Amino acid sequence: MMSQFEALLYQITSIFLVPALVLILVALAYALIATGQLLADGVMFRHSPVRSGLTHFARGQGITSDDLELWIMRRLEKLRLTSRVSPLLGLVATLIPMGPALLALAENEVASVGSNMVVAFAGVTLALIAASLSFVVLNIRRRWLFEELRLIEREQAAQKKEGV
Repeated sequence: MMSQFEALLYQITSIFLVPALVLILVALAYALIATGQLLADGVMFRHSPVRSGLTHFARGQGITSDDLELWIMRRLEKLRLTSRVSPLLGLVATLIPMGPALLALAENEVASVGSNMVVAFAGVTLALIAASLSFVVLNIRRRWLFEELRLIEREQAAQKKEGV
């Protein structure tokens, strides 16, 4: 009875291996694209504090600092999720193949152990690379956006001062 239950649990968890690996690859692709965009923006706007559409968005009527902060949060949401979810997906992609690898080890099937361990280590490695890249990009973009927000706030304060 218990071995049937264990087999059922393994079958359920094994369903999630391919989606976890696909999501890891998507996260890695996104992190690489975001890194490329960051590098391009850094080169293009090397000496400019304006590196996003925040200044353009701020020119709308009745836009407050809270609106701009919300815009920043929305802009950074994908990077934040990628940096936080990727390691969890890597853990899933590591643990699922470890069960069959341990069973194969107990049965002295070295080839099966090796193939399962390759999947486990590749999944976690790619996930950690995606998380690391997106974390770095997230922090640099956040700093840039808040520097730009501070400039906008100063401009708005100066305009209010002139209008009074």
